[in-house]
Amino acid sequence: MPATVIADLTAELPLAEDGTLSRVLYRDDRLRVVGFAFAAGQELTEHTSALPVVIQVVRGRLDLVLGDEKTVATPGSWIRLPARLPHTVRALEPTVMLLTMLPAPDPRASDGPAVA
Repeated sequence: MPATVIADLTAELPLAEDGTLSRVLYRDDRLRVVGFAFAAGQELTEHTSALPVVIQVVRGRLDLVLGDEKTVATPGSWIRLPARLPHTVRALEPTVMLLTMLPAPDPRASDGPAVA
């Protein structure tokens, strides 16, 4: 299988004056990566995901409410959310974000991490 290269994420996700753009950047049978471009003040109201997800900020700043916890995410932030955790996302400035949807956990797997 060949490598997947996105040379410039910000070129794939242009910022609009007002609104939110979302685009699937990668998808296979185990993983999906969705890019978001938010204008300042735009938000995703409280919602949940059926799968665990990872949020990464490429550019800008996000105000996040993760269950009962609040945090600000900036470039370099890495946030993993378990499935079904209520969360909201609000752009404090024009922001580009990656959302990686992880595979559903195998219910037959042990509770502990795998050791190599």
